[in-house]
Amino acid sequence: MQAIDTYYFLGIGGIGMSALARYFAAKGFRVLGYDRTSSPLTQTLESEGIEVQYDDRLDSVEQLDVSKTIVVRTPAVPEDMAVYVWLRDNGFTILKRAEVLGLITRQQHALCVAGTHGKTTTSTILAHILYQSHIGTNAFLGGIANNYGTNLLLDANSDYVVVEADEFDRSFHQLTPHISVITSMDPDHLDIYGTEEAYCESFEHYASLVENALVVHKRVSIIGTRLSAKVYTYAVNEPADFYADNVRVEDGQIYFDFHTPKSILTDLQLGVPVWVNIENSVAAMAVAYMVGASEEELRHGIASFSGVYRRFNIHINTPQVTYIDDYAHHPQELTATIESVRRLFPDRYVIGVFQPHLYSRTHDFADGFAQVLNLVDEVALLPIYPARELPIPGVTSEWLLEKIQAKRALVLPSILPKYLRERVKNRLADGNKVVVITMGAGDIDRQVAEITNKLTYKIL
Repeated sequence: MQAIDTYYFLGIGGIGMSALARYFAAKGFRVLGYDRTSSPLTQTLESEGIEVQYDDRLDSVEQLDVSKTIVVRTPAVPEDMAVYVWLRDNGFTILKRAEVLGLITRQQHALCVAGTHGKTTTSTILAHILYQSHIGTNAFLGGIANNYGTNLLLDANSDYVVVEADEFDRSFHQLTPHISVITSMDPDHLDIYGTEEAYCESFEHYASLVENALVVHKRVSIIGTRLSAKVYTYAVNEPADFYADNVRVEDGQIYFDFHTPKSILTDLQLGVPVWVNIENSVAAMAVAYMVGASEEELRHGIASFSGVYRRFNIHINTPQVTYIDDYAHHPQELTATIESVRRLFPDRYVIGVFQPHLYSRTHDFADGFAQVLNLVDEVALLPIYPARELPIPGVTSEWLLEKIQAKRALVLPSILPKYLRERVKNRLADGNKVVVITMGAGDIDRQVAEITNKLTYKIL
């Protein structure tokens, strides 16, 4: 490894891959890579001096020195992709992203956050609390932290690193957590795991890797005797080792009390007033408390946290119209998002727009998606975003739409902003106040700016 001077990333535009690319660029290495399409994230990487190619021509890799280059690959890159095949056949060292991240976690005290839902927000809250505290931290995040405009935090004076522990492809088995949170274990990625039992067993194995302390939501059951870490629980409105109670909404803000095993912090203000962020904050504060953050640092960290890109981002908030964009792509995540909207805006007419992500996930959880999408007043579906998958016969957005009882429509991405403008205008004319939510993990986020424009300048 000491001879390495270049890192080449296959799938450099992914949120986790881009953080690693930034890390090695900051360390002085030459960094370049491939991604399928240009995106705001790859454009930002290019502006930071990182070379990105968008085709599978071999020009950029043929000049690489095999003895001085590490190739980092995401599982989303196909096995038959020309650049990957050439690098493999020419003897380059090729590591998965998780393997590289695992090497880094073994050099510092890794504070890892795992779980089907909530891990990006929880890890970002934890990183923010520590980064602005006397402890400091490094962090590899699964989203862009709004406080910093990046998914990578570096602190040369800190021995801690916050890591989002991704269960996809069993990647989190490569990590060596000092302390870990497990937020949830609702089955997902069944295209990889096959069964719910295998999915849960993968979390059991991950839990056995934690060295010092394991902080789990009270509803999560970690079975087995292989645990070496001490287990702590967390919850909201019920006793646990760490928990929140006395939750209240005042003037559009959320306040709560935070209980540790030894103390109570009263009247904490949640920087991003979203209901699900209460339990995310409790988990993050529990870990920060364990590594020595002061009560004042906990209080200030929670109040000053400004969220994560595409995690309940409020783009418009007026007395008549609110527009929220969220990354939710699993039934439980959609439930958390929609229930938060209902709590914050109880009297509003809610229009939900969802882009299903993966044919396999749509097939496996179709009934769950239909059930939760019935919680809104009106539903629009975009075509399924395939990501790494080929179509499954019969599994389409039209098929999913038939299972939904709410008022519904199938909309093409190109007409979505105009469609929403007309729907909102009609509802306002009927005397309603309206909330629009766009949800999904595909490319629906590329519509956000235009939707915001249409709703702001054509209606308000």
